[in-house]
Order: sequence, then C-alpha cells, then structure tokens
Amino acid sequence: MIATESAKKAIPAVGSRLELRIDDLAFGGEGVGRVGDYVLFVPFTIPGERVEVEVLEAKKSFGRARLQRVIEASADRREAPCRYFGECGGCQYQHIDYAAQLRFKRKQIADLFERVGGFDGGLIAEVKSCPQPFNYRNRIMVRSQRDRESGGMKIGFLANGSKRVVDIEACAISEPVLNEQLAELRRNPPPKGGLKNVLRRMPDGWRVGRDSFFQNNFFLLPELVKSVRGCLRESGARHLIDAYCGVGFFSLECADLVETFVGVELDLQAIRSARENMADRGITNGQYAKGYAEDYLPGLLLRHPGESTALIMDPPRTGCPPKAMERVRNAGPHQVIYVSCHPATLARDLKILCEGGVYELVNVTPHDMFPQTQHVECVADLRRR
Repeated sequence: MIATESAKKAIPAVGSRLELRIDDLAFGGEGVGRVGDYVLFVPFTIPGERVEVEVLEAKKSFGRARLQRVIEASADRREAPCRYFGECGGCQYQHIDYAAQLRFKRKQIADLFERVGGFDGGLIAEVKSCPQPFNYRNRIMVRSQRDRESGGMKIGFLANGSKRVVDIEACAISEPVLNEQLAELRRNPPPKGGLKNVLRRMPDGWRVGRDSFFQNNFFLLPELVKSVRGCLRESGARHLIDAYCGVGFFSLECADLVETFVGVELDLQAIRSARENMADRGITNGQYAKGYAEDYLPGLLLRHPGESTALIMDPPRTGCPPKAMERVRNAGPHQVIYVSCHPATLARDLKILCEGGVYELVNVTPHDMFPQTQHVECVADLRRR
C-alpha cells in the first residue's frame, strides 16, 4: 500500500513506497521532497512534480529514495536523448529542459553562497548558457571492467552511485571526435579491467601536455575569458598574479591588460607549455614559475604593491587550503578573481577572504561549462575595501 505525505510523518522504513511532492533541487542534482518534516532526496525529479518513490536509505535527519514513477510531471520535464541516462553516472539533468537547468543552477549557487558563505544571493548573476548543450566535452575518462557473466570487456563510465562500469558505445555530451576515439578503443579494448583511458581533443593554438589541464568546453570558453577580462579591466590593476596557472591560459589571455604578470603552477609540463605558449604569442611582459601557489603567493604579493595587483585563482575543485586564503587576505591584493567549478568550496573560500570586512564580493558570474550535469563554472570578483 502507498502511503501519502499527510499519513506518514515519522522516519519512513527502507523499502517502503511513498507519494510526495518535489519542492526543490539540491546542488548535486537530487530532487528534495518531504514527508512531514523529514527530507528525502530523489534523483531524476524536478521541483513541482508529484512522484512515487521507494525509500533506499533512512538516516535520522534525511533519507534517499529511488524514483518509481512520475504522477504529475513538471512542464520542464523532457525525454532524455541519451539511452544510458539514469544508469550512467555522468549526467544528472538530461530530463530537464535546458533553460530550466540554468534557472535551477543559479538558485543552487545562490543558496550555497547564502548558507555556506553568508553572502547575499542577489550577487549571483544569471548563468551564461552554452551554445551547444550536447557534444561539447573535449575530454573524458572512460574505464574498463571485465563482465563477470559474459567475460567480455565493458568500456564506459561508472554507474550512478556505484563502482560498476556502464558499457557505453557513445557519449551524448562528448564531442564527435571523442566518440570516434571511444569506438576505436572498443575495437581494440585494453587487456584487463580496472584501467582508465583519457580521450581528448587538444585546443587549437595552445600547447598542452597530454596530462595537463585545459577547460573541457571550447564552445563557452570565449565567454569565460570575457568575464575574467571584464573583471580585470574594471579594477584597473597593473600587475597580475595567475595562481594555479596551468598552461598559462588566463594570464596570456589577459596579458595586454597589465604591465606585468607572473604565473605559478605545480605541474612542470604545464609550466613548460605556458612558456612555449607565451613565446608563440610574442608576449614579453610575463614569466612562469613551478611550485605550489600557496608557497609563492606571499613573496609575490610582497613584491607587487597590493593596490595595483590583481590575483587570479583557478584551483582544483577542492578549492584552496584555508591558510592560503588567509595569506591572500593578509597580503591584500587590490583584486581577487576566483574561478571555480565547485560553488560550495568557492563560497567557503570567499568567506575567509571577506572575514573582518577586508574584501567585498562584487559579483559572481556562473558559466554553464557542463550542461546536463550538476557542475557549473563561476567567476567571482572581489575587491579590497
């Protein structure tokens, strides 16, 4: 028998089936429904929908459930174009109209900034849309796994919430050339399971090492550069420090706006590429150094007067160590431009910078560099008070 919201207020039993209304979409892609005051997270649902679910996990304050059927569908629901969607763990939003994805992502970012950082959610701009919401990824990592029953080799992505590999013939969000590479890999599979294979298309006009980082979406990249350049131009900074600089992408794209720049990166291959990219462009007002950005920042910020220096930070999705953020706050560059693919760690790090009123968050511009997925790239502009 199916229980209703009004009939069931206590923690639901694992395995029970419920009807509930989805009233929010959490960061990470799960719909949020409530049984009384008890929260259930349900993947592949949309706010406004009434659904039937099966409870999979029931903790003290929240639980997780599996969607069984949609009773009342949202106007934003659509048929996912990828036959692997729901089983493959790569995408979370293919069932949602693209314009609605952008609205939901903006709300998620605003909620995280309010809850984690204590910021005004109104500082979050509308999300910049991707001109190509499918077939945009220029880099993917596929895995191999021996099928226990057939003995064949599965090649694809991890299943949703599992370490099982879903056998994939083509990825709907990858560029066509990557799907050609995937087809070739399937024709000549790896000798054993447990191996990871990186497939990628290199950017035109840039030297990038095989394992070095570069943005995964070439189609929206010009808008990302435009946002960073706009922040830097408005501040009037004359010197630029590019922390976590990779192959020099942001500093070289902004070199004409400043008198001098310095890039710091731990990846030696990326530093070599950055120097080659600088030489290829005939740029002479910068330099690159190998090392931990956290170690270099204090000295660099001492050498360049804070009132004329901007700092670009593009760290891994885990963000920056708290001590590094405290060093930045104490050194006090005039501007910090923080580029991040994880809004929660971004809000956490910016809160440290703004402690004591040292910095003011001017705005945050999200860019949908990862359509159909939970991820989004943000450019935050902070100015020293």
